[in-house]
Amino acid sequence: MKKMIDLLLITVLSLAALTGCGGKSDSVTIAVPNDPTNEARALLLLQENGYITLKADAGITATVQDIEENPHNIQFQEVEAAQVPNVLQDVDYAIINSNYAIEAGLNPISDSLVMEGSASSYGNILAVKEGNENTDAIKALIAALASQAVADYIAETYGGAVVSVVEQPGDGYDATVDYDALSGTTISVAASPTPHAEVLAIAKEILAEKNITLDIKEFTDYIQPNNVVESGEVDANYFQHVPYLEDFNAENGTHIVVAAVIHVEPMGLYGGKQSSLDALAQ
Repeated sequence: MKKMIDLLLITVLSLAALTGCGGKSDSVTIAVPNDPTNEARALLLLQENGYITLKADAGITATVQDIEENPHNIQFQEVEAAQVPNVLQDVDYAIINSNYAIEAGLNPISDSLVMEGSASSYGNILAVKEGNENTDAIKALIAALASQAVADYIAETYGGAVVSVVEQPGDGYDATVDYDALSGTTISVAASPTPHAEVLAIAKEILAEKNITLDIKEFTDYIQPNNVVESGEVDANYFQHVPYLEDFNAENGTHIVVAAVIHVEPMGLYGGKQSSLDALAQ
């Protein structure tokens, strides 16, 4: 009996020593987007809240390999951004882009446990092939997206989960554009379904007043919208932020540029198996 008690005591002391050295008997699993800039954005959100520390030189393309300190023994699942909501039930937490959170029926304001304090550097943009940014068609599309009607729609529909960054919304039209010459034409734009295609639907109504058709083509991934703009198959796209575009151009040799910045979507940490942040507070 004494030997059994001694063995149990040694086991308990060993576990206590492991925990005291910074290890945890149970790890916490967090799913993050696996594309370079959004993964870095997710890791920065965790760092800002004190859960991890990244290497000093980790930048906008940081990955889990750049984590220097992980005191909570977080295990990461790197998942394609659109699929992160689908694995939420299988992990403790997931960091989700607001557009995909909304599509999954999550409310970024009420359902997220942690949200980015400022996402200004991640403003979602209208992007075009270099050289097309000053055409009348693109200027007309920019004016429609930068309208008060669009700003009001964003505020009323998304309640802070999507925020317009247009400083002085207009009436939807650009005085320098020859709308008579554009009458009867079609402008095509690639977009993710939520919120981008929904926002574009308001711009579509504005352009229709000038007999201009806006052809909204929905995509659920982050690759093809840039490819079809680069190839000239589509005039513009609306789904990404500047850091993602810059990384995409560098990696793929594409020539896509920013035409306008329209809104921001703060990224959030959502509970899966965990309903609170308690598992990260231990």
